[in-house]
Amino acid sequence: MKLTAKQATLIVLIAAIALAPLLFPSNYYYRVGALICVNAIAVLGIVILTGYAGQVSLGQAGFAGIGGYACALAPIHLGIPPALALPLGALVSAVLAFLVGRPILRLKGYYLSVATLGFGILVSMVLNNEHQLTRGPDGMEVPDLGLRGLLKDIGLKLSDSQFWYFFSGFCLLIAAWTALNIYNSPIGRSLRALHDSEVAAGTVGIDVARAKLQAFVVSAIYASVSGSLLALQNKLVTPDVAGFMHSIELVTMAVLGGVNSVLGAIFGAAVLTLLPQVLTVFAEYEQMVLGLIMIVVMIFLPRGLLPSVLRKFKKGGA
Repeated sequence: MKLTAKQATLIVLIAAIALAPLLFPSNYYYRVGALICVNAIAVLGIVILTGYAGQVSLGQAGFAGIGGYACALAPIHLGIPPALALPLGALVSAVLAFLVGRPILRLKGYYLSVATLGFGILVSMVLNNEHQLTRGPDGMEVPDLGLRGLLKDIGLKLSDSQFWYFFSGFCLLIAAWTALNIYNSPIGRSLRALHDSEVAAGTVGIDVARAKLQAFVVSAIYASVSGSLLALQNKLVTPDVAGFMHSIELVTMAVLGGVNSVLGAIFGAAVLTLLPQVLTVFAEYEQMVLGLIMIVVMIFLPRGLLPSVLRKFKKGGA
């Protein structure tokens, strides 16, 4: 039986998450692997918004910040456990994305990019300046998720790094499965039509404004979950998670790997998360080498790393 593209993507992803620990010489690599999974979840939100719907947002880190601070603030002020704070942060991000997205998504091109950038900067400023609530640039401690104790009770003993690697990997699988289902759904087909031409999509009966808003809300939920997982993993959240540079990093990961591909975007997140670890040997030239690598990829592999490589491989095998 021939595998569908969706099935093949999930199998490759499951195999990568399950087999990667065989190459980890220490717990530090579990930490890096968990960070890759967390970044990949946020990048998948960009795939849905940009790769599917053709809308560019530079404010994804703002929603990541909301998700991260929800896990710090909700247990203190609402008395709920961190496990419930994560979906609460996603809900708050979705509502805010709905309210903000309605006027913002009327804009097009670089006007839309600048508007979403302004939203992200606004969230970052609030987190930095509201010292009484967020403790400013120093950030806030985040309570433990509490799931490791449950696993220990059933006889599964994992270090903190190992737990977060497998838990983040599980969340990434759910995120990828959802993104793939959206792609093949009626909503996904509407988004892809919107990506090609808003005018043409409108003429065939697609509610363009509604479709764009749906993509924006879903991408905000992805970013929020990513921010929550990062905060819970670090047991600390700072305004940096909502910073402008974090938004740029997420967009770069998506474009580098292939913004139209779920597996490609995850690959881009892995590459851009790992590269700084590898390039530490270049010391002060690290950023320059990283920028050079990205320029070369964008010039010679404009579809993104993974889609371009796979396309050339298929041509070579034809």
